[in-house]
Amino acid sequence: MAFIVAVDGPAGSGKGTLAKKLADKLNFINIDTGAMYRCIALYTIKNGIEVKDTQKIIEALENIKIELRREEEKQVVILNNEVVTDEIRTNEVNNIVSDVSGIEKVREKMVNFQRNLAKGKDIVMEGRDIGTTVFPNADIKIYLDASLEARVHRRHAEYLEKGIDVSYEEVRESIIKRDEKDRNRKFGALKKAEDAILLDSTNLTIEEVLDKAVLLIEERRGK
Repeated sequence: MAFIVAVDGPAGSGKGTLAKKLADKLNFINIDTGAMYRCIALYTIKNGIEVKDTQKIIEALENIKIELRREEEKQVVILNNEVVTDEIRTNEVNNIVSDVSGIEKVREKMVNFQRNLAKGKDIVMEGRDIGTTVFPNADIKIYLDASLEARVHRRHAEYLEKGIDVSYEEVRESIIKRDEKDRNRKFGALKKAEDAILLDSTNLTIEEVLDKAVLLIEERRGK
């Protein structure tokens, strides 16, 4: 029987890192749904499509091919045969991805894609509406959260590590705006599922969060 772990949470909470580590630890497949929406956002930027032009974005979906691969212990994101793993993580993409992912037709296509990817597999899927929309019947749902400042600090450090020149205040403003959009959008809004388990990572290392999550999953699997 396939086992589905849904990990949701806001930007900078560490859900992407947790999902990757959980998949490695449990030998599950990790599906990063955020990367898919980021690919669509990047495509619109590269092709000069205005984020407000929802019809053009919907039409562009026919020209977008997304692949997620595992290479040398890392997830590689491919958009139309081009590796865009780092390119989709820029502040420019961050600033519009919530708008793009809030388009109903975009979400419909991506949710179907995500469900098909997961069929018959043990997976860890992370995003913002996995436990509420994509897999409301997931075997276990984890909602990972952290304080605003902790999330800004992490995201800023991540940018600096990748050589992206952006100030702390710019990152803070971007995350605040992203939170607002994600929580209030009409489709696929960020919210904790009623049966999700809250994990607050504010004062925890990623290894401590991982240990807690593994314990929860193993209890649910009866191990």
